[in-house]
Amino acid sequence: MLKNLSPEERKSEETTIISAGVKIEGKVKSNGNIRVEGQIEGDIESRGSVVIGGNGEVNGQISAELISIAGSVTGTVKAKNKLTLEEKGNLKGDIFTKSLIVKEGAQFDGKCKMGDSFGSQTTEVSKPAKP
Repeated sequence: MLKNLSPEERKSEETTIISAGVKIEGKVKSNGNIRVEGQIEGDIESRGSVVIGGNGEVNGQISAELISIAGSVTGTVKAKNKLTLEEKGNLKGDIFTKSLIVKEGAQFDGKCKMGDSFGSQTTEVSKPAKP
């Protein structure tokens, strides 16, 4: 038997776009997907995917099913299924995810916890020592 979901519980396939030149201060919450090409000073929460484009900047926590970072993020990132750090992506903060893809050229400074329960395996990554 199917459960009737409230509008707040339904996942949407719609995408909210924060365009370049737009700056948001505060929490952004969506049942659908979010693409950031502008700036967000605050947390992002999505039941779908969050894409931080090449010009996107986020200073806050991100929580979503799937997350892709090609821009700049400072804060904790929690991807329920998969996090992808694209070639020019820059993440300063901790990662909690089931699956992690780091493409060549991406920068990451923080701790990473991977697994089904966000804690079954821990990997710490830091900047290499200077000679």
